[in-house]
Amino acid sequence: MAGTHILAIDQGTTSTRSLIFDSRAKRVAAAQREFAQLYPEPGWVEHDPEVIWRDTLATAREAIASSGLRAADIAAIGITNQRETTLVWDRRTGETIHRAIVWQDRRTAERCQHLKANGAEPMVRDRTGLLLDPYFSGTKLAWILDHVPGARVRAERGELAFGTIDSFLLWRLTGGKVHATDVTNAARTLLFDIRRGCWDAELCALLDVPMALLPDVHDNAHLYGMTAPDLFDAAIPIAGMAGDQQAALFGQACFTRGSAKSTYGTGCFMLLNTGEEALRSAHRLLTTPAYRLAGRTTYALEGSIFTAGAAVKWLRDGLGVITHASQTHDMATQVPDSHGVYMVPAFVGLGAPHWDPDARASIHGLTFGAGAAHLARAALEAVGYQTLDLIEAMVADGGARPAVMRVDGGMAANDWLGQFLADLLEMPVERPGDLETTARGAAFLAGLAVGLWSDLPELAALWSSARCFTPAMAADRRDVLVAGWHDALRRTLSASHSAAD
Repeated sequence: MAGTHILAIDQGTTSTRSLIFDSRAKRVAAAQREFAQLYPEPGWVEHDPEVIWRDTLATAREAIASSGLRAADIAAIGITNQRETTLVWDRRTGETIHRAIVWQDRRTAERCQHLKANGAEPMVRDRTGLLLDPYFSGTKLAWILDHVPGARVRAERGELAFGTIDSFLLWRLTGGKVHATDVTNAARTLLFDIRRGCWDAELCALLDVPMALLPDVHDNAHLYGMTAPDLFDAAIPIAGMAGDQQAALFGQACFTRGSAKSTYGTGCFMLLNTGEEALRSAHRLLTTPAYRLAGRTTYALEGSIFTAGAAVKWLRDGLGVITHASQTHDMATQVPDSHGVYMVPAFVGLGAPHWDPDARASIHGLTFGAGAAHLARAALEAVGYQTLDLIEAMVADGGARPAVMRVDGGMAANDWLGQFLADLLEMPVERPGDLETTARGAAFLAGLAVGLWSDLPELAALWSSARCFTPAMAADRRDVLVAGWHDALRRTLSASHSAAD
């Protein structure tokens, strides 16, 4: 190992970032570029892969330059990425045959419903830990093969390659020499058996996906390859990869069974480390690899809240009751309570543990005494209530109740929300000083692979809490609030079911 710094590439849904971390896991440089979301039809979401590649290379070069380092000073590159976003490219030229189909895209909903109707979901759940939903990569891949002229024939001849964003960037960074992915991204395709740790021929046949398309699957800390000689002033090892939520879990040093993190952005993703046991969820949570090191897989339960920060964005852009998201902190503290107002933010349906795509947002308990501050507080409180729902589902599924919840993401900067979470969850809520935990996780993995850090205890020692919120709410007050949430939730779900009937 020549260098003492790690370059982490964080390729997200709306932007691409590159960050440099030193041997103490401190961020020393960063570069970011946002890119356009493409909506060719209702419910369809696409990205331009060439823009993603251009921005990746540009931000990586910019971050290295702004840090005052040279490529030779970089010990390794770690990659983390928006999961499930799907690409197919020509193995000879490296050119994609269709724009990237993004994880949010719903064009394959009918295909998923057809598979469910034919009884396929139990096998899919058992082997992949996932639901049959267009969220995941497999049906997107099949759609590309069926809708790009000649693609299926070319795929069967072995001329094409499939990958999620991590795999595509690895291919480009290595000059087309390496077609591979990591276990966490492979596990989001509907094609990967998470217990055997390999692609599943029966699942591929179910979705009509030729196995010749698929990348090799490696540990998360693994020497994948070297950057092509013309990209930087020296070749850099690419040695770590993980999907964004698993990378955040790793970056939060949640290495023990029962440790958990919750990321609050547009939505919320919570992962609970379940150790070497892949728990089967009875509450429609996802069972997923958290990471695989030295061939040993650590698993997690995952729950997704579709709307967290997006509800605050709606208050700003839809209702105009705030001008900046940060105002919600002060507004929530201006009033003693939410005045009995509850927001169930099912703007795009409800995620785990309800999984009701037809549910729609509702506000309960409005009176003439309710004002903008109460709406703002209700939007923040809804994030806490939904988080509580996830925790309770995970514990009911056999997961160990966390002793503490570690939080990150943009909303985690809100002190009022941090305290409300601690009160509702009845556990300490810890917030690190640097909320860039996703990129840090990718850096940790790459550094492990090249020996910059030796083991998980060393990485755990590099994590520190900048703020810890401890429970302070009276139990009877909490019980009243939670009961009100359950009533509002019941009414919302009942309305959804009535509409469906």
